[in-house]
Amino acid sequence: MTNPQIDYAAMAAQWRAERETTLKASRTELLAQLRTLGISEVTAEYEGYGDSGNVEDVTVQPAEIQLPAALAAEVGDFAWSLAYHHHPGFENNEGGYGTLTWDIAADRITLDHADRYVECSHSYVEGL
Repeated sequence: MTNPQIDYAAMAAQWRAERETTLKASRTELLAQLRTLGISEVTAEYEGYGDSGNVEDVTVQPAEIQLPAALAAEVGDFAWSLAYHHHPGFENNEGGYGTLTWDIAADRITLDHADRYVECSHSYVEGL
């Protein structure tokens, strides 16, 4: 029986490319819907820790426009996916959090992300 070599770097690159394609398609679709509603900016707050997480809040400008629940969920999913694409695994352990701000008119996204971590300082002295 042969044991084929698995090229994990190639697999990771392929998965990354597939995610980018999916994100671009979602972005294009959402952009059209948000512009149709007259939305100029979207802000999504996300948080992850302990191996889970979610989008905490999605807000739009102008504030008087009410984002339909289904569209808000799609925007939240997009925000989570984009954050995860740029910071994979941020929901693990102490986690991470951030804000996605999307200028709809310019189609420019800013991702402000922070990772939490535990720092340890260890010393070992024997025979004092």
